[in-house]
Amino acid sequence: PFSSPSPQRAAAARERRNPGEKMAGAVAYEEQRRRQVEENRRKLDQLNLHHLSAALRDAAVAPRPSPVKSAKRKPRGPPPGDAPPRRSGRVASLPEQPNYRFEDTYADIEKKIRGSRTHSTRTDLIDRVYATEEARTYATDMAEELQAKLDPRHPSFVKPMTQSHVTGGFWLGLPKQFCTKYLPKRDEWITLVDEKGTESDSYYLARKWGLSAQWKAFAINHKLVDGDCLVFERIHQTRFKVHIIRQSSYYK
Repeated sequence: PFSSPSPQRAAAARERRNPGEKMAGAVAYEEQRRRQVEENRRKLDQLNLHHLSAALRDAAVAPRPSPVKSAKRKPRGPPPGDAPPRRSGRVASLPEQPNYRFEDTYADIEKKIRGSRTHSTRTDLIDRVYATEEARTYATDMAEELQAKLDPRHPSFVKPMTQSHVTGGFWLGLPKQFCTKYLPKRDEWITLVDEKGTESDSYYLARKWGLSAQWKAFAINHKLVDGDCLVFERIHQTRFKVHIIRQSSYYK
C-alpha cells in the first residue's frame, strides 16, 4: 500500500496545479498590509507623536546654559565703609602684619621689612682701606724685623692683615704648623694682650686653626685695616702679646 503525501507536498502540488491562486493570495496580503500602515499613520497623526519626538530631539541637541555660569558673581573688593576686615579666631589675637601696598616706595618697604632690627654702627664695608703693595710689603718687613728682636723663648709668628680679617667675615686663620705645635688640641679661649696691656679674649677653633668669636671686637677696637701686619708672641700657653705694625707708617 502507498503512504499519503505530507501537507507540504500537498500544498506544493496544488500550487503547481493552480499558480493563479498563489498570486491572488500575495495581492490580498499586500492590500491588507497597506491598509494597516495607513491606519497606524492615522492614529499617530491623532496623537501628534511625530511633533513630540521632534521637540525632544531638538531639546537634546540644543546646549543648556550652566546654572553656575549663569549665576551672577559678586564683585570682590574692600569692605564698605570703615568695616574691619574679617579674621579667623585663630589669628585674631596675633599682631597686625604690615600691609605692603603698591603706592609704598622702595624705601618704605625696606623700612617695614627691617622693622626693629639692630644694625652695627661700623661702616667697614663702605670705608674699606685698600693698601698698596708697597705699604703692605713695608709693614711685613717691619713686623719681621720686630719678630727677630723678641725673646726666642717665646714662639711667635707674623700675620699680615687682609680684607677678610678686618672687614666682612672677620675670620683670622693662623699658621697650621704653629697651631699644631704650640696651641691646644681642643677649642679654647685665648687672651690677646696689646702693646698697652689691654686684654681681649678670642675663641680658638682647634680643627680650623683660627680665631672666630670676639676677634671682630679686637679688630674694630684696634682699627685694623688691610695691609697692617701683626706679630703674635706667645707668652703663655693660651696668652699672646700682639704687636701691631700699621701699613700707614709707610707714608710717614
